[in-house]
Amino acid sequence: MSTYKIINPFSQEAIAEVTYTTLEDSLAAVDVLMNGKILQKKMAPFQRADILANLANLLRRDKEKIAVQITQEMGKPLTESLNEVDRAITTITLSSQEAIRINGEVLNSDAFAPRRDKRGLVEHFPLGIVFAITPFNFPINLSAHKIGPAFAAGNCILFKPGPQNYLSGKMLTALCYEAGMPKETFQMVNPDIPVMSELTRHPSINCISFTGGVKAAKAIAQNAGIKKLLFELGGNDPLIVMPDGDIDLAIKTAINQRFGTAGQRCTASKKLFIHESIYDAFKTKLIAETRKIVVGDPMKKETFVGPVVSTSAADEIMRRLEQAVKMGAQVLVGNKREGNIIHPTIVENLEIQCDLIKEETFGPVLPLMKFSTLDEVLEKLKTSAFGLQAGVFTNDLRTIKRLYDELEVGALAVNDGPGFRAEHFPFGGTKESGIGREGVAYAIREMSAVKTLIF
Repeated sequence: MSTYKIINPFSQEAIAEVTYTTLEDSLAAVDVLMNGKILQKKMAPFQRADILANLANLLRRDKEKIAVQITQEMGKPLTESLNEVDRAITTITLSSQEAIRINGEVLNSDAFAPRRDKRGLVEHFPLGIVFAITPFNFPINLSAHKIGPAFAAGNCILFKPGPQNYLSGKMLTALCYEAGMPKETFQMVNPDIPVMSELTRHPSINCISFTGGVKAAKAIAQNAGIKKLLFELGGNDPLIVMPDGDIDLAIKTAINQRFGTAGQRCTASKKLFIHESIYDAFKTKLIAETRKIVVGDPMKKETFVGPVVSTSAADEIMRRLEQAVKMGAQVLVGNKREGNIIHPTIVENLEIQCDLIKEETFGPVLPLMKFSTLDEVLEKLKTSAFGLQAGVFTNDLRTIKRLYDELEVGALAVNDGPGFRAEHFPFGGTKESGIGREGVAYAIREMSAVKTLIF
């Protein structure tokens, strides 16, 4: 059996050695879930709601223990991990509430000629088995955004956490069982890539809900065959600051949304467009505030930026920085590495074709881009392969409307950054940022099939 080690990104010590789930055991888990579909059909919506409410209470009970596990596995500061568990509690609570609100509608055939005197009773039914594949950066809440809606909709769930998050995934699985989810409706697996390929093409899996990178999503899509695909992928999200924007709030937002989680968020403010009339003043204040950030041990309460998830991740960030500098970029602050910690870094004068701008950079690096007209910004953003979210600081309704109309994104946040997310809002992007929408009620719809009774 092949194994791998989970490494604490800060101490770089091994936490555990984990065995991959074999093909035989993975297929057996799918067989268990096939039997679970019968259990789900017999379970009433209020029963599913009660189980999810129990799960929310158990997450609340074990909040500190789960948060410590997240921090040890992926390196985010403990304060962030605690906040993540709070968000997961909200996500599961919303899923519990939405489980009893799933309803349909009745249509009259005679709304249009000819007269046929029929009614259409439209209801939502579960898809069957949902394969929930989650990433390392928000291991509990992003799992909750798949597990909660999938179970609320009456589906069975095959759960695969990120390899780095195996231990927190096991904790979440145990809480699902303790909450009352039958094992026939929920199974966790930890396959390697070849076994993953077998699972994604498995004909008994009806839906794949994947959060992760574009390359992996394309491999899944190519392999999956005809089944529902829900992809929440990367982002290269802009934050635009207009002359009438609140500079101090924009700086606070840029720091929180770019350097939080060491920049390892798909919605992080990865490109900061600042109008030329305020550029110098904005830059000066931003650098001063960035220098105040506490960097170091993620278990310490005062730490704001901890390590990135792995040595290879840190290597790639530094490679992109080095490339940008060779192409003429100027480092204003940062560009310092200690182990897997990359100090918050601000750069300017970047070429649009450098990897730091063109690709999604999962690290605490903030590129500044000066502009004079909105046309310049829109032209540059058209070239991006991504379209997740965007943010703008302005009170000009014409600017807001134009950006909302012309940006190819899933959401535009006004006087906030692209990192804004509420658990009940629809969440997802366009282009290579994904297919479908998360957000509890919206995810339930995505994980359901519409059936019509004509009578």
